[in-house]
Amino acid sequence: MPGYADSKDAHLRRLRRVEGQVRGLQRMVAEDVYCIDVLTQVSAATRALQAFALELLTEHMAGCVVDAARAGDEEADAKVREAADAIARLVRS
Repeated sequence: MPGYADSKDAHLRRLRRVEGQVRGLQRMVAEDVYCIDVLTQVSAATRALQAFALELLTEHMAGCVVDAARAGDEEADAKVREAADAIARLVRS
């Protein structure tokens, strides 16, 4: 079971809001809204996705990584590397 299972409904609500923001961006472009206004909304959608990613990463670390570390085998090393790679991807984006 994924680490976010307990908060799945909240995550889905949050992603639906982001989806609405992206649809709003499409509408803004279709309606020829001023560039800076569109960019402001792009920034808001980006921050919303970043906040979601950080929350999901926190849950992964608190659940999957901690559980693997308790097991203390090769899985622990793999989960830590996996989390580090995910963090690196988030930092680069």
